[in-house]
Amino acid sequence: MKKQYWLLGCVLFFVVVQPLFARDKTDVLVMKNGDRVQCEVKGLEAGVLYVSLDWADGTLSVDWTKVDRLESTQLFVVKTSAGEVYSGPLRTPKSEAERPATIQVLVTPEQPITINRTQVVSMIATSDKFWHRFNGQISFGSIFSKANASAQYSLGSQTAYVRERWNAGANYQSSLSSASGGSTSTRNSLGLAYEHLLRSDNWFYAGIGNFLQSEEQDISLQTTLGGGIGRFLKNTDKVSIAVLGGSAWQATNYNVAVAPVSKEDVVTALIYGNVKFFKFSKTSLDVSATVTPALTDPGRVRFNTNASYYIKLLSDLKWNISFYGNWDNHPPYNVSGSDYGTSAGLTWTYGLK
Repeated sequence: MKKQYWLLGCVLFFVVVQPLFARDKTDVLVMKNGDRVQCEVKGLEAGVLYVSLDWADGTLSVDWTKVDRLESTQLFVVKTSAGEVYSGPLRTPKSEAERPATIQVLVTPEQPITINRTQVVSMIATSDKFWHRFNGQISFGSIFSKANASAQYSLGSQTAYVRERWNAGANYQSSLSSASGGSTSTRNSLGLAYEHLLRSDNWFYAGIGNFLQSEEQDISLQTTLGGGIGRFLKNTDKVSIAVLGGSAWQATNYNVAVAPVSKEDVVTALIYGNVKFFKFSKTSLDVSATVTPALTDPGRVRFNTNASYYIKLLSDLKWNISFYGNWDNHPPYNVSGSDYGTSAGLTWTYGLK
């Protein structure tokens, strides 16, 4: 439990401290209807431009297609659908029809990079200051039933550190369920990931680390370390599809009281996929799955999946419905081969969104 409180403390630290480093709202946003706003542009994702204003609470969502002009002296990491990445301040030169079709990234003042606006997949505000590079979210949900005095709690958090050609992230998930007359069951998962874009369009290499504790599967600690080469099969403002292939090492410690085998070490192949769907500022779906066929224990396969559906309520607050699942087709004798569940609750985002 001490580890759980330590991880939660780290998450809350990022959530509380990050706003203290918020920059001045000196960016200029001009809409196609002529409205002109001075704001802080946080970034662009899934066709939504996220901005904050001095006179409005929280982060506002703006339709990117309705923007006429954008000027910012702040640093942004700009990614295109072709997999190109640029970093620098932004400006949008006007076209002859007074409707800009391009955006310029001032990599150098003398040689700005001009990009077709329809090819821009994301823009993420960054900085020379460490704290300005973090984006993330924290979620919480609970269910209580008086009939059998049952209770369920779920806690989740994500944070990402963004640079021009690489990013690092961490996510933490914890669930607890208890009922009158029954035992309490817990599940905790910590995931770490590093991703670096290659020079070839939309190709990248990545490393992962995952640490799992599951009372349902009698796992006291399962450690997975691996990496491989991946590619974005599709990367637009509506959908993102990425796949990765590689290898991993997996060590599993079981509760000795219930498992005939207290520890297992296997080398596995690693197959990973992630799919994201977006709908302007309202809903999003994020589904990921990992398959690890054992190379040193032929015939054994572990499968892990996570899915989250988000519905925006207001400002930085969302409603989420999530599903997690773990399966092992050859678990030790008298040990469950599966653990899965769902949760629902509120999600608060910070940083970009």
